[in-house]
Amino acid sequence: MCLGIPAKVIELYENKGLKMAKVDFGGVVKEACMEYLPEVKLGDYTIVHVGFGLSILDEQEAMETMELLRQIDAQGTEVPGSV
Repeated sequence: MCLGIPAKVIELYENKGLKMAKVDFGGVVKEACMEYLPEVKLGDYTIVHVGFGLSILDEQEAMETMELLRQIDAQGTEVPGSV
């Protein structure tokens, strides 16, 4: 099972000709490629999967998704089909 996680774009820059971003996953900051999202801007929320921004979310949708993920983590529930 593959899972894309919402993250907030906190920095945009170019690296070797690629549009890149620093994204915040609720306190964990990582680098992600934004080439698939040329319209992304600072403060946007995006679904990130394996280091690539795939779609832009509105803030409410991102917050609801992050809350659901927190609840799953708090329960220690294993996601069906995960390894």
